[in-house]
Amino acid sequence: MTEINIEYCVPCGLLEYAVETQEMLLEKFGQDLDGVRLQPGHGGVFKVHADDDLVWDKDDHDGEIDLEAITAAVHDRAHAHA
Repeated sequence: MTEINIEYCVPCGLLEYAVETQEMLLEKFGQDLDGVRLQPGHGGVFKVHADDDLVWDKDDHDGEIDLEAITAAVHDRAHAHA
């Protein structure tokens, strides 16, 4: 099983994106995950880790938060280690 950690920038107002990402991942993979944790951060951060592996960093994607791409990355990671 896989545990997801979503680190998001509080001052930037990214909580809404983090919650939306959390809900989508739980809907799609709920029983295949150990949990989806939200971690407040700062400095514009929005990173998604599956266990200890970074699977999404908005800085690597021109500052975009693409829920479908995040979901695909988590799917690939979760099923690769299933």
